[in-house]
Parts: sequence; structure tokens; C-alpha cells
Amino acid sequence: MTQDDAKHAVAQRAVEFVESGMRVGLGTGTTSTMFIRALAEQVQRGLKIRCVASSDASHHLGLSLGMDVTTLDELPELDIYVDGADEVCVQDAGLNLIKGGGAALLREKIVASAAKRFLVVVDSSKVVAQLGAFPLPVEVIKMALPLVRPRLAALGLEPKLRMKKDGSGPLHTDEDNYILDCMCGAIPDPAAIAAAIRAIVGVVEHGLFLHMSNLALVAGDDGVRELHG
Repeated sequence: MTQDDAKHAVAQRAVEFVESGMRVGLGTGTTSTMFIRALAEQVQRGLKIRCVASSDASHHLGLSLGMDVTTLDELPELDIYVDGADEVCVQDAGLNLIKGGGAALLREKIVASAAKRFLVVVDSSKVVAQLGAFPLPVEVIKMALPLVRPRLAALGLEPKLRMKKDGSGPLHTDEDNYILDCMCGAIPDPAAIAAAIRAIVGVVEHGLFLHMSNLALVAGDDGVRELHG
């Protein structure tokens, strides 16, 4: 099974968790895009749902597919949020995640916090024994960049400013902030690192999603399995 096949399989399985009448949070990234497209097919068949997206890209995609996509102003409480992750680790009776490879970590965490249930959808390559191989994204206010970067470095996190793919300059998030990708190495105590990062003035949010979900759908050569935290 290729990685794209796995993402497609897990996206299709995630749709089974959505029922008519639900308020659904739409994630961001390649797996979430496949989920949105699969969910839109069910909407076209009569599934009645309302949605809130975690990025401008997912918002516009949902609308383009005929889905009812609104904002947290209209739907401040959601039944389920479905999104991918860059790393998933079972630790301390919960799932710990690194997210933010798609630069939407702030909005993703906001939408996830509004949902009764956060369903993680990944391929098997994203499941790890310990977080930290994937660079940890930290969203930073532009003005604070000269202050935040050395303080992250002092924590041993090796921050690097994320650039646009075309090389034309720094990437801006949907909230017009910068992203610093931190090469952490192994993270034995994610809660401690999360607290240290959040204590830095100018940091908006970090990509550690700790104990926000207790169920991940994981696709691999053996099909889609459930990973419980």
C-alpha cells in the first residue's frame, strides 16, 4: 500500500464516524483534504452536517464541494474534529501528537478544543515510540521573532524559520504569523517542553497536541486499525 493509498483508506474510514446532524471540524493537510472530499460525497448523497474548518484552504475546499462550512462564531461547539498529524505517540493514557507541518497548528488547536471528540487520521509511518523526529513547529508573532528565536535555541530546540516553498521569503500562517521549526530530537517529557515554549513571550502556539485525542485511525498494509490512547 502506497502512502497515498493509506491516506485514502483512512479518510474513507473516518467518514463512518460522522452522522447526520453533526457539527464537524475539518482539519488541514493532505489526509484531511481526502477526508473532506470523501465527506462531501456523502453530503451530496444527503448527509446533513455543518462544518468549521481549521484553515482557509480547507474552508474554501469544503465550500467548493457544496458543504455547509461556517465559523466558530456560528458553531462554537463541535461534535467531532477530524485531522491528521505529523507524529502520533501513545503516552500517559492518551495520544500525544506533533502537528503543524501544514502551518495551521494554531487554528487546528482552536478547532480541536471546540470539539467533543478529536479523531486523528494517519498512515502508519506517523506512529512513533517517542515524539521528536519531526521538527516541532512554533507559531510566532512577527515582531517577536528576534526575541523568540534565541530563547528557543537556549532550550536546545534549534529553531529554523520556515520559508515559502518557492523561496520568495518567510511563510506566513493564516493569522499572518511566522513558523519556527524546531529540531528537538527525542522529547521524553512533552509537557515540560510545551510549558517552556509557551512561557516565551511572543509565542502564539506550538505543535504539541497533548492528550487532546484518545483515538487514531492508522492505515497500513494490514488495513485501517484503531490506536487508542
